[in-house]
Amino acid sequence: MKTKVFDNLNDLNKDFSLWLKKILAEKEDLSIALSGGNTPRSLFKYLATNHADDIDWSKIKFFWSDERCVWPDNDDSNYKMAKENLFDLVPVSNKNIFRIRGENDPYKEARSYEDLLQNELEVINGTPQFDVVMLGMGEDGHTASIFPHEMNLWESSNMCVVATHPKTRQMRISLSGKTINAAKHVAFLVTGAPKAKKVKEIIEDNKNAQEKYPAAKVQPSSGSLTWFLDKYAGRELSKEK
Repeated sequence: MKTKVFDNLNDLNKDFSLWLKKILAEKEDLSIALSGGNTPRSLFKYLATNHADDIDWSKIKFFWSDERCVWPDNDDSNYKMAKENLFDLVPVSNKNIFRIRGENDPYKEARSYEDLLQNELEVINGTPQFDVVMLGMGEDGHTASIFPHEMNLWESSNMCVVATHPKTRQMRISLSGKTINAAKHVAFLVTGAPKAKKVKEIIEDNKNAQEKYPAAKVQPSSGSLTWFLDKYAGRELSKEK
C-alpha cells in the first residue's frame, strides 16, 4: 500500500494523471473502472484540460466501479458526470465506453455487465481483471456502492452486485469485492476533512477496520494499492505513516 498526501486537489490530480500515464505507457491498451463523486469530477476536468492531446485516448477502455439505477441523462448518473467532464472534451470513441445501464432492471443488468466484463477483459482465475480500478470512499467507509450495512455483498461470488443506499434506498449496481481485488492496480481518491478519521482507521488499523468498513477490504491480490489524499483527508495519519 502506498499513501500520498497532497496540499491541494490540483496537485493530487496532477500526480494521479502522471501515475496513470506511466501505467498506460507500459501497455498497448488499458482498462479502467471509473468512480463517481466530486473528486473524480475534478480529476476528469483536469485530464480534459491538461492531457487531451498527450494521452492516447484510443488505448483506454472505460468501465465503471458502480452506477446508480437511473437513466443516463439523470444528474445522479456516474456515466453522465464522466461524459460531461471528460468524454465530451477528449477524443474518446464510443466503442471504448462500456457503461452500466442503470435504467435497466438492476439484477438483470448486473448479470449483463458481468457478461460484458468477461468478454472485454482478460479473465484470471475466473474473474475479469481490470488494469486500473478507481475508487472513492464515503464518510461512512463505503466504497464503490457497497455500504457498511451490506458488508455481505463484498464477499459475493458474483462479479457485480445490486446494492441499496442506506438512507435514500436508491438501488445501485456495483463491482463486488472479488472483482475489485482482482485488479492490477487500485487507486483511492479521497478528499475532505470529514473522511480523515476513517482514512486513519482504515490505513493504520486495517485489521479491525475490515470488520466495519467495505473500503478497508480493498486489498488487491497484485499488491498495488495507492491512496491519493488531500491534506484534509490525510490530516489524522501518523507522521511516520
